[in-house]
Amino acid sequence: MKTSKKFNTTGVCVPGIHYMVDTSAANRQIIEKYIVPGEYFTINRARQYGKTTTLELLCRQLGEDYIVLDISFEAADEYFQSLKTLAQGLWMDIGDLLLRQNIAASLQEEWMRPLSEDFPLRDLGRHITALCSHSEKKVILMIDEVDKNADNQIFLSFLGFLRDKYLKQKLGKDRGFHSVILAGVYDIKNLKLKMHPEEDSKYNSPWYVSIRAANRGRRPALRRRRTEMAGSPWNIAADFEVDMAFSAEGISGMLKQYEADYHTGMDVDAMSQMIYAYSAGYPFLVSRICKLLDEQVAGSNEYPSRSDAWTGNGFQKAVRLLLLENNTLFDDMFKKLNEFPALSNMLVSILFSGRSISYNPDTEEISTGIRFGFIREIKSQIAVANRIFEMRLYNYYLSREDVGNYTYQAAIQAKNQFIHGAILDMDRILGKFTEHFTEIYAASSDRFIEENGRRLFLLYLRPIINGTGNYYVESRTRSMTRTDIIIDYLGKQYIIELKIWHGNEYNTRGENQLIGYLNDYHLEKGYMLSFCFNKNKVPGVREISLQGKTLVEAVV
Repeated sequence: MKTSKKFNTTGVCVPGIHYMVDTSAANRQIIEKYIVPGEYFTINRARQYGKTTTLELLCRQLGEDYIVLDISFEAADEYFQSLKTLAQGLWMDIGDLLLRQNIAASLQEEWMRPLSEDFPLRDLGRHITALCSHSEKKVILMIDEVDKNADNQIFLSFLGFLRDKYLKQKLGKDRGFHSVILAGVYDIKNLKLKMHPEEDSKYNSPWYVSIRAANRGRRPALRRRRTEMAGSPWNIAADFEVDMAFSAEGISGMLKQYEADYHTGMDVDAMSQMIYAYSAGYPFLVSRICKLLDEQVAGSNEYPSRSDAWTGNGFQKAVRLLLLENNTLFDDMFKKLNEFPALSNMLVSILFSGRSISYNPDTEEISTGIRFGFIREIKSQIAVANRIFEMRLYNYYLSREDVGNYTYQAAIQAKNQFIHGAILDMDRILGKFTEHFTEIYAASSDRFIEENGRRLFLLYLRPIINGTGNYYVESRTRSMTRTDIIIDYLGKQYIIELKIWHGNEYNTRGENQLIGYLNDYHLEKGYMLSFCFNKNKVPGVREISLQGKTLVEAVV
């Protein structure tokens, strides 16, 4: 039966209009752990991580027991011109919200009493005290996009205002909001990171360079301003520790709603696991993949029906579309990487050199990457947050050097040799890459090869499968010595192990590891590419049979 419901990736998701993952368990945790006890806290998560939808759902759930004042600073720049405009703006917003809620007329009338011209923020505090003292229900304040003006001194004054009322209420000297919920990307306790992302020695963004030039000769003043803003009045806030990522089970529940409407015959659990494996539950990515499957893959010449689209091959097509599109999430990612070069350099080291970086929240590039949702901590190590981000980052960094690169151009010239119908000739790809690498880079230093070998192979691979296939690096095996690349090409998978040669014993161990990986993926053939520093090496490709599997091994 056809339905008007859609997958949504813009703005707030609304039950009954959009297909949604059930987040009721997470919302109950927020209510029980933070709101009922009267905590002040910030839901600080990366962009498009479901913060606005979470606030909307909380507002609906809490409406019967509380007066909920839900405000957004998304379009409130004029509020932060002065303390007067801030107080007047909040007074007007809260007044409008009170009119829409079933509260006593006397409370509404008392709230609408004009603010003092001389001390508007202080008088706003009196209005809040009167409202919270006389209301039969406890009052909750929610503010979305709260860090939109976080680099503004007026905003710090506003946080100080909330902090002062919170502390006085705890001491029994005032009445204020029962709970305050602020939502944004930044943890408001660390505002200095937004106002001064890096010190002068680390930053080269045009904005910062212009500011530095404009203030040359006034360094002490700049240092004083940095010191003044280093602390945030929001140090009263409780740490927010609720997992807002979608689980595979949650994704499955959403797809079951869709399947009940369209009867595609998809394997719901398998599809949910694939979506989770690529997105790690990042809400925007989950919804975007589903939206692409429903609206762009289905109905295409290749996948004419929804039943054709909601398959493994249809999923890979949706991933390719996602990796090629411009959207606000990716645009923001690359903007941030340009603004934070130390973070970008760290990601390059992880992706191309396989460097192991220990998690340390006090390292600025690590804390910044986690705040923006680009990386996460796994077993005390840093990893890219999800497979989609990783694939997009590989494409981003490789695209910055592909034009004019000998390796990239060599692959383009030989591309027609590697594709036979729907089959990718991986044997020939390894053979030709070995010839190219030996011809161009054989005389290079060991360090150059160790640091650039993987990057050069990916540069060679990218134009061959671009637009038709996907590839990603298996995070479990990425290291300085070993990396497994998984290629999905028109429904068929290929596994290539890239490694640094450390002798025959190490090579044998690598063969056994690759065989185990082939068993995991139910494949009969695998590939190995070894970068060998032995001066007596014999570059070339050979094929061997081992434990019932076929291995194609290339040495460069």
